[in-house]
Amino acid sequence: MKALISYFQGVRAEFTHIVWPSQHRAITDVVLVVLISAITALLIAGLDYVFTTGVNYVVSHYNF
Repeated sequence: MKALISYFQGVRAEFTHIVWPSQHRAITDVVLVVLISAITALLIAGLDYVFTTGVNYVVSHYNF
């Protein structure tokens, strides 16, 4: 039990060393993550559409 208490005291001490971002920086980072995720999703959806259309074309015209 002593080790557990010591561990949490160490965790608490480490929290004083954390440099938290400002609200503006946090909002900016969140917006960037959402935009990059949306762009990536659109890119993957576009590639999925192109490959699906291509495979369907090949399969329907060459009867594999």
